[in-house]
Amino acid sequence: MAPKKAKKKEAASSNVFSMFEQSQIQEFKEAFTIMDQNRDGFIDKNDLRDTFAALGRLNVGNDELDEMLKEASGPVNFTVFLTMFGEKLKGTDPEETILNAFKIFDPEGTGILKGEEIKYHLMSQADKFTEAEVNQMFTNFPLDVAGNLDYKNLCYVITHGEDKEQE
Repeated sequence: MAPKKAKKKEAASSNVFSMFEQSQIQEFKEAFTIMDQNRDGFIDKNDLRDTFAALGRLNVGNDELDEMLKEASGPVNFTVFLTMFGEKLKGTDPEETILNAFKIFDPEGTGILKGEEIKYHLMSQADKFTEAEVNQMFTNFPLDVAGNLDYKNLCYVITHGEDKEQE
């Protein structure tokens, strides 16, 4: 019986790894490593609490942490972590989520942001971009002649892989 269980587990994990490109898996692995504060190969309640604290959210309740951990099928190792992301991404609209994030900076809903303003926010908030990373973004998604970023097109490219105009 034991070999069959091992095969099932291996098949399930290979399916989750096939859901993502290798670069995405590497990014998830980096995120997992950051969250695994005690480096034991599992994300537990203390790891979650420490991660929230590192992000500036102190006093997270045990109930909230327990609810998060209940979403997992068992102890949260990397395969379970990746499976959870696969399940979360499967039924959602990532383009809408990304658009909503940009809309915070565009209350009028114009679909564009001033290049200098978005550069400032990217380099000064949360997971700060370096100037080189911002410049790379602007190389891949150039500003228009007025110095604005068409974030609606950027979101489309991120989620669909090509410009709307090229279709």
